[in-house]
Amino acid sequence: MSIDTTFDQAGAARPSLTRVIIAATIGNVLEWFDFLVYGFFALTIAQVFFPAHNPTVSLLLTFAAFGLAYIVRPLGAVVVGTYTDRAGRRAGLTLSIGLMMIGTVLMLVTPGYATIGIAAPIIIILARLLQGFSVGGEFGSAVTFLVEHAPDRRGYSASWQWASTGIISIVISLFGVVLTTQLSHQQLVEWGWRVPYVFGLLVGPAGLYIRARMAETPEFLQAEKPATVPISELVRRHPIPILLALGASIISNSSYYLLLYIPTYGVRTLHLPAYTGFVATLVGGVILAIFSLVAGHYSDKMPRPRIMLVTAVLFVITAYPAFYLMVAYPTLMSCIIAVGWLNLVKSGYSGVLPSLLSEQFPVEVRAVGVAFSYSISVTIFGGFAPFIATWLIHHTGDSLSPSFYLMATAVLSLIALVAVQRRSRARVAR
Repeated sequence: MSIDTTFDQAGAARPSLTRVIIAATIGNVLEWFDFLVYGFFALTIAQVFFPAHNPTVSLLLTFAAFGLAYIVRPLGAVVVGTYTDRAGRRAGLTLSIGLMMIGTVLMLVTPGYATIGIAAPIIIILARLLQGFSVGGEFGSAVTFLVEHAPDRRGYSASWQWASTGIISIVISLFGVVLTTQLSHQQLVEWGWRVPYVFGLLVGPAGLYIRARMAETPEFLQAEKPATVPISELVRRHPIPILLALGASIISNSSYYLLLYIPTYGVRTLHLPAYTGFVATLVGGVILAIFSLVAGHYSDKMPRPRIMLVTAVLFVITAYPAFYLMVAYPTLMSCIIAVGWLNLVKSGYSGVLPSLLSEQFPVEVRAVGVAFSYSISVTIFGGFAPFIATWLIHHTGDSLSPSFYLMATAVLSLIALVAVQRRSRARVAR
């Protein structure tokens, strides 16, 4: 890909695909980095902000706060997504990363429960809510920006959304491996877990600067903008696309947040050293980053639902064996194999998902449509996945129970994908 600026048929300057991808994904990396550090360091954050006599209760409170951020995601999707469809893709992306930086500052500077008491978890919950609000509008705005700048390579360009998420997993896992092996437990609790937030805060201004200088998409400039895009109007005019986009997103979200749960699962359930889960997620992040792009590339050459149907079926038939491997043979290698395989399957599914979602909505409501449907799916099936996994293991006594949740959500997405495929064929036939 050339980094030079090209020109469209009308002679107007058009940024190269490389510049478009960098502009969209740098913010995605920074936003999700700050957002997901919380999940990866859940055990430590539980001790700092949510102490309790029962470690399981402490962890449940931590994951409940993690899940609360997802309750406001649909609100952020509506507000930021609507703003993006009215003010432009660049304006929406700049707003979302600015809000995220405020939440990151709060996470970084808030003292622990031992210092300021109940005020500590309250501030952390407020920071999580602000982060959830900003991330709610990020996905739809970034996907829309990518596909509208590269209409002939939608699958590949939009796949960078999940490839960059793989990059985030790599970076956070590296922090996790280094911090858990080089610091004592007390040092990790006192200050070590804050180090990744310092990194996110330092590079945040660079992402804000780059996004503020992005070129607007040609499709948005040419489209007729509605006077308003109230959520009631969106639901009334596009109920089927919203429902199908929501359903197709389910397994992508549930699988990612269960994989995010692996470092905690490795320590609490498999009784492995803390670094084990981080090493496994590091390998998984590499696989997700690479093969999301491969899947996105091939989705420009063949029907997107077909690729996603195959990988959804693989989730159904291999989720249980993957968890069984980790439980029956609780070693670093078994975790790497299981997490690596699930990330490979996820890459084939999630690498194609963003472009498929964008094709369900017209340009005038694309950002809010993608953001809203995706955020509802995240809230219901993704954000509370670690909480559900912890609850299932605690109440059933079955350490394999998270795999059943993964299989059930895959079946729901399979149903949605069949409907998307039939609707696409009917549209082509007409």
